[in-house]
Amino acid sequence: MFITDQKRLREIQVEFSRMYPYLKLEFYSKHHDEGKGSPKRALLASDKTIGEIRTIHNDGELQIVEDMTVAKLEQRFEEVFGLNAQVFRRSGNLWIQTTATDGWTLAEQNRKGGASEAYWKEKYEKDIENPVDVDL
Repeated sequence: MFITDQKRLREIQVEFSRMYPYLKLEFYSKHHDEGKGSPKRALLASDKTIGEIRTIHNDGELQIVEDMTVAKLEQRFEEVFGLNAQVFRRSGNLWIQTTATDGWTLAEQNRKGGASEAYWKEKYEKDIENPVDVDL
């Protein structure tokens, strides 16, 4: 994933979701500690450009691989690019912050999200095209 000031947050989010369909990225105005959540009031609009919000203006490639932990990904976003990112995982028909499972790999998170969604669909047989966020 290539990070530049001209890209919009939405572009990063879409690219990430193509790799991990049961995960999503959100960006915040404030830092959060590992294992801690980000408050909804600090959520940034996805139409903002990266240059508008980040504190470190490095352009470059962010290598995202499936054996990378959520904590490591969020740390790389912050330390290398000055972006406060938070990974969310699908849980049934909801999106939850992965705070309690920051040590899991992206592959593990994505697998769990897919299994959770499949279970929920099977049990409730409802359309979950527009899940809601859970604010912790």
